Amino acid sequence: MSDHISGPRALADPIADITDVYAFPSPERPGRLVLVMNTLPFAQPTQPLSDGLIYRFRLRPLEATNDETRTPFRPLEDEVQFDCVFDETGGAQVGLCTGPDRAQVQFTVGEDAGGEHDGIRAFAGPRWDPFFFDARAALQTVATGELAFTDHGTIFMDGKNVLTLVVEIDCARFLGGSSLVGVIAETLTRGKFNVRIERVGRPEVKNMLLAPTQFDQVNSNIDIRDLYNMEDGFHLAESYKPGYLARLNANLAFWDGLDGKTDWPTNGKGDHPLTSLWLADYLIVDASRRYAEQGSFLEPERSARAGRTHETCGGRALNDDSMDTFFTFIVTGGNGPPIRDGIDASTRPGTQTFPYLQPANPDPPEQPEHH
Repeated sequence: MSDHISGPRALADPIADITDVYAFPSPERPGRLVLVMNTLPFAQPTQPLSDGLIYRFRLRPLEATNDETRTPFRPLEDEVQFDCVFDETGGAQVGLCTGPDRAQVQFTVGEDAGGEHDGIRAFAGPRWDPFFFDARAALQTVATGELAFTDHGTIFMDGKNVLTLVVEIDCARFLGGSSLVGVIAETLTRGKFNVRIERVGRPEVKNMLLAPTQFDQVNSNIDIRDLYNMEDGFHLAESYKPGYLARLNANLAFWDGLDGKTDWPTNGKGDHPLTSLWLADYLIVDASRRYAEQGSFLEPERSARAGRTHETCGGRALNDDSMDTFFTFIVTGGNGPPIRDGIDASTRPGTQTFPYLQPANPDPPEQPEHH
């Protein structure tokens, strides 16, 4: 769960905790874009989604900035939103997903077929958590200052369930000619006054790049993730940006030095060359490209920085080994052997047919206590 327990508020209200976000072209239906939001760490196999939340996907078209030293893309103002809410009806939980121009689909939670209407197909319910990553080794790396990954890693609490929301959209209807888009998932309070509780774009930004405090000489011992969660991912306010910059500059420099060399030299002000890219915290996916499972995560960003056109759909697929790509990029800059966490696939990989995630584990591991 790459965004699992990503701050004090997520720990206090786990029902609103987004654990992962994925975005990829449909492998079974060309012209469709699949959006996946997983929530509630350690969900039980019969647990319902919250009727007190709005589950929201936000998409904005992107344009190139032609500035390889900063984020290579910027979001435009046009935005497409898909909001899903849940209620009890006749003894079953029913979801309603609403898109632009009053497009909507109703569906029963837990039914694999979901529902389809107005160019939207949707599914919701408990599912096997597809994320694979040796989280313990990563935390040990932060604690010791030495890479702790081994050839055979271990998925933390393998067999966990999450509450999954899958929304598949017709690109021609909702995106028009804007095939390259940024994707953010959010949970918000439901009612007359909507408060953003959490938002997620790329994996592990909060837990690997913002959570460690010991390297930050400006905001040491302050957990800034709740502030970050409440921000608009497409438009950060200026109030807390210096705090995010200081934390990312410090932690990216830490990760970069783990292979014994500096691949990302900072400028005279101590600014890390990847800080602005990670602050532009949304998945970048090209819906016009074919579905790809390996090598697509971060490929549009890396290609743009290298001055070449991206070759894949980008985004993030369920079976993509995104964490190996993540660490190789920030630790080595692509200069040297890849960084591997010793896990190459989930024990129950995603499928190529809707709703893509495997059924829930009927006997999931018990949630550990947090102190």
